[in-house]
Amino acid sequence: MAFYLGAMAIIFSLFFYLFAYFNLFGGADAWALIFISICIPAFPFIPLLGLPPHAFFPFSVLINAVLINLLTPVAIYLYNFKKGNSAPFPYLFIAYPVIGSEILESHGFVMEEFEEDDGVLIRRFIGIGEAIRRMATGKGRIYTVDLRRNPDKYRNERALFEKAGMVWITYGIPFIVPISAGMIIALFFGDIFYGLLNSLNGV
Repeated sequence: MAFYLGAMAIIFSLFFYLFAYFNLFGGADAWALIFISICIPAFPFIPLLGLPPHAFFPFSVLINAVLINLLTPVAIYLYNFKKGNSAPFPYLFIAYPVIGSEILESHGFVMEEFEEDDGVLIRRFIGIGEAIRRMATGKGRIYTVDLRRNPDKYRNERALFEKAGMVWITYGIPFIVPISAGMIIALFFGDIFYGLLNSLNGV
């Protein structure tokens, strides 16, 4: 068991490092999961739902965090529906509009592009595939944190955002938040997915 847990810790740590390297994970998120993998590879005690077959604590933390994160699109859609926000179908689940002049107070990736032609503002939503490629390469994406850190660099973009009135941005709470929640749940309750499977199987 010790060899298995050690091997899993190494594999998972490498996996998380590569995800951060290719900008698929935030650096803090990756290092948090690497820290958990190395320092707490096994469940400290048996949780309420019992030990999952894999018995690897960090994997349950990750699964719980992902499941928690999957609830977010539903919450975003309900928010947009309640507010009467209108956008192409996929964006209603992953983004919401904020006031352009107050965008610095928000957290997320800008999901629209703007340009001005003879005083006329032209706007378009960034395609989902294109947005993923930009996140993976780190090029061409605008994160609200960047707007705050580099105000001079994004002066033109900020002016366009203000002129647009409302700007659609993605949900931008760091993954470290569901990771933390997932860890607490894994510690005391166990693996949510494993518990759901047991419930479906009548165990």
